[in-house]
Amino acid sequence: MPLTSEPLRKLGFLTIGLFDGADPRRGHESTLEIIELGERLGFDSAWVRHRHLQYGISSPVAVLAAASQRTSRIELGTAVIPLGWENPLRLAEDLATVDLLSGGRLNPGVSVGPPMHYDQVGPALYPDTADAEDFGYGRVERLLDFVRGEPATDFSGVEGFEVYSDRVQPHAPGLSRRMWYGGGSLRSARWAGEHGMNLLTSSVVKAEESEDFAEIQLSHIRTFRTHHPDGARARVSQGLVVIPTDTASAEQRAKYEEYARQRTPRTATPQGPARLMFAPDLVGPSAQLAERLYADPAFREVDEVAFALPFSFDHADYVQILTDITTHLGPALGWQPAR
Repeated sequence: MPLTSEPLRKLGFLTIGLFDGADPRRGHESTLEIIELGERLGFDSAWVRHRHLQYGISSPVAVLAAASQRTSRIELGTAVIPLGWENPLRLAEDLATVDLLSGGRLNPGVSVGPPMHYDQVGPALYPDTADAEDFGYGRVERLLDFVRGEPATDFSGVEGFEVYSDRVQPHAPGLSRRMWYGGGSLRSARWAGEHGMNLLTSSVVKAEESEDFAEIQLSHIRTFRTHHPDGARARVSQGLVVIPTDTASAEQRAKYEEYARQRTPRTATPQGPARLMFAPDLVGPSAQLAERLYADPAFREVDEVAFALPFSFDHADYVQILTDITTHLGPALGWQPAR
C-alpha cells in the first residue's frame, strides 16, 4: 500500500440530519445521538449540513448548541452555512455564543451565492430588498470582520441603564482562526487563501481546467495554499462519501452498493450549466478503501478529513459506518482516536 507523507491527523464525519416531517424531533435527536457516538468513538470532529425548506437541518448552529451540551471534546462544524440566507451580524452573534458554550470547539463553514430557487424564495426571505442583496464574497468579509471583533457601529457607551458595545457581543477569542470556506472552484480556493480562512473541499467541484475530479480538487488545494499566509501549513479538510463495510450485514452491504451504483453515472461527465463534477462514492472493506484513498492525489495533500455519511440511511447504518471508520479505516490511514 502506498504511504502518505504524514499519517491522517484529524478524522471527522458529516451528516445531513434528515427527519420525518410528521415527527421532526426524532430526526434531530438521532443527529445528536450520532454526534455523541462520534465523541465516544474518538472522532476529532462532527459536521452538520445545512438545508432550508427541506427535511434536513435548517438551523445547524442551534443543533450544535445542543450538541455542545451533550459532548465535551469533539469539535463541531457546519459544512456549510450558505450566507445568502443569513444576516452576517446576527450570525456572528450566534456563532460566538455557541463557541463560548462549547468551550472553543466550533468550526463554522460558510459559502456564498444566491439561495437555491431564489426566484421562488427571494420574496419571502428579502421581501423589500430581494433585487438589491449582494451574495458575493463581501458577505463573508462582513462576517469575518464581526467575528474578529471589528467595529459594527460607531456608537457605544452608556444610555440610561443600558451599556452598548460597538462590536459584536459576545466575542469569542480564537473563533476567527476556525472559520472555514466551502469552495468548489479555483476562484473560491484562491479567495479563501487570500483571506486567511481554512478550506473545506467536498465531493463536488467545478470542471474548469479539467474533467478529472481528483486533478481538479488537487489544483484547488494547491491554489489555496499558494495564496494563504500560512502556505503549506494552511488547513484543508477533504470530504468524500466513504462507506466501510467491515462489520456490515449482507443486507447493509447490498444497500450501500446499490446507493453508490445509482449515483455513479453523475461522476462520468460534468453536470448542468455549472459543469459540476462529483466524486464517486467509496464502498468496501477498509483495507480496500485505504488503498483507494492513498491513490487519490488530493487525499495525499491533506491530513484532515470529514467523511460524509450518505443522505438517506438508517440510524443503525450510521452507527455501523462510524464504528468501522474508527476501528478499521482510520487506523489503516495512520489515525489514532482522540481520548
